[in-house]
Amino acid sequence: MTEIRCLSTQQTDFQARLDELLAWESVSDERVQQTVAEIIREVRTRGDAALLDYTARFDRWTPRAAAELEIPRARLAEAAERIPAVQREALEAAAARIRAYAERQKIEGWSYRETDGTLLGQQVSPLDRAGLYVPGGKAAYPSSVLMNAVPAKVAGVGELIMVVPTPDGEFNDLVLAAARIAGVDRAFAIGGAQAVAALAYGTETVPGVDKIVGPGNIYVATAKRAVFGQVGIDMVAGPSEILILCDGQSDPDWIAMDLFSQAEHDEDAQSILVSWDADFLDRVAESIERLLPSMERAPIIASALAARGALIAAADCDEAIAIANHIAPEHLELSVADPEALIGRIRHAGAIFMGRHTAEALGDYCAGPNHVLPTSRTARFSSPLGVYDFQKRSSLIMASPQGAARLAATASVLARGEGLTAHARSAEYRGEPEA
Repeated sequence: MTEIRCLSTQQTDFQARLDELLAWESVSDERVQQTVAEIIREVRTRGDAALLDYTARFDRWTPRAAAELEIPRARLAEAAERIPAVQREALEAAAARIRAYAERQKIEGWSYRETDGTLLGQQVSPLDRAGLYVPGGKAAYPSSVLMNAVPAKVAGVGELIMVVPTPDGEFNDLVLAAARIAGVDRAFAIGGAQAVAALAYGTETVPGVDKIVGPGNIYVATAKRAVFGQVGIDMVAGPSEILILCDGQSDPDWIAMDLFSQAEHDEDAQSILVSWDADFLDRVAESIERLLPSMERAPIIASALAARGALIAAADCDEAIAIANHIAPEHLELSVADPEALIGRIRHAGAIFMGRHTAEALGDYCAGPNHVLPTSRTARFSSPLGVYDFQKRSSLIMASPQGAARLAATASVLARGEGLTAHARSAEYRGEPEA
């Protein structure tokens, strides 16, 4: 029998049990941190030589020279031609939808002039160079290439550098084809913490970047955290997660499969269903039991459901929404009759999938919005990856002579109040009448 927690808001210890279920320690242990620190130190001091050593050690192939770590652009184009036409067309269709959505996210500069002629505003500029980490271990994720690369190119990033591990020296054509379609400028066959270090500090072969985006294992996440400050990062992501709110009127097989869709990522993924129809929870449990044996990744799904999954009985829709806002999920499905009536009450969620026909899987691949989303309750304060993550803003200030005189009076008082006389006098010089 498939194991999955059954909770109820009527239980006296419900909140404690829910918080225990949600708890996730995203900070790596001391052993991982020490390993990552050593790898970063080696890459910083030895550059390409360290990359060659780590590639032989972790990916089990030995390039003859550092130049072989770069994947030629011709190889990306070859991959795009080699994959089946149906896969190429799917990648192109997904990229087009992601691009169309991203185009609407672009932030434009603005300015205004005050009556005395002083100009204030904001200038928006793309990053010069961004790095994209693509996983290449248990599975290949061409969708992640599209989701990270397309917004970067829409933002106008000058150069996009992709790194991807190649275990045993084998390339994944789908990933390389996605890179070609998304407009990746350069690609390197390196992975792990060493790839993050190379992007952050640069080596003789790998150029340093301004920001690193993309998912990875615990070593990659730890490395991204370690190099933050030297470069920007998108986020330190935890396991994938889904929360489904259902009124009990959806097909229980659909809901069970939606729970599976996250649980199949890995054993730490989290799948939770909340409903105010207790009988429906029983029907979903029956669907889980019946459908699980047919899944290719059944052992992983079963492990994830047992460790971090739950079926939660709520008193009513209001209570279910309160639970959703507490969980702040990466993916939130509103499988209800009128989802638009609820979205204004959802305060914390990475992405909201509205209605019975909107499977979360559509968002993973081709709906358009980004699938790089905040996890582990970080949707309380962060947002999906987007074009804005590849743009930066500069404030514009140009004081007219009259504006300088007016502002200097205020600045002088505040600066002298802080004991910063040079600040005060610098402003006062501009406020004096010209000779």
